[in-house]
Amino acid sequence: MEYIMTELEGVWILEPKVFGDSRGYFMETFKQDDFERHIGRINFVQDNESRSSYGVLRGLHYQKGDDSQAKLVRVIKGRVLDVAVDLRRTSPTFGRHLAVELSEDNKRQFFIPRGFAHGFVVLSDEAIFCYKVDNVYAPQSECSIRYNDPTLAISWPIPEADMKLSAKDTDGVDFREAVLFD
Repeated sequence: MEYIMTELEGVWILEPKVFGDSRGYFMETFKQDDFERHIGRINFVQDNESRSSYGVLRGLHYQKGDDSQAKLVRVIKGRVLDVAVDLRRTSPTFGRHLAVELSEDNKRQFFIPRGFAHGFVVLSDEAIFCYKVDNVYAPQSECSIRYNDPTLAISWPIPEADMKLSAKDTDGVDFREAVLFD
């Protein structure tokens, strides 16, 4: 596995070594000691999976306070643009975001530490999205920032008319109103 540090402190791109032949392929998707050596100690407690169709935009989500979550995300079918937004007030990259394409072809993974909002939009007909989290879902602590917040100015690569959002995501707050991390 190759670990690529990004310009946002604590956010990493992971590129697995893929061994393929006429039968298919094999790759390691997570190895605790490797992960700890590069990124640090994380105790993942839950794996999640979602399936979405083209244009589905999920985000920008996060859990506040002690319920915040670090995530290791990947796509096993299809293609998405995945986005992490730094919500840490004391961070030199506060308010900045990073967008990475994750797909079944590139097999990249994206590590997003606590203190970030996260979202993705589906670029293929369908996508199956998997992620590990280091804290369980706490609905009372869940927050959502509008995907089209003008302060963040995220460039989503599909027309807004094609986007499919939940009521929660449509009703997200502006970045300036979001509960932030110290």
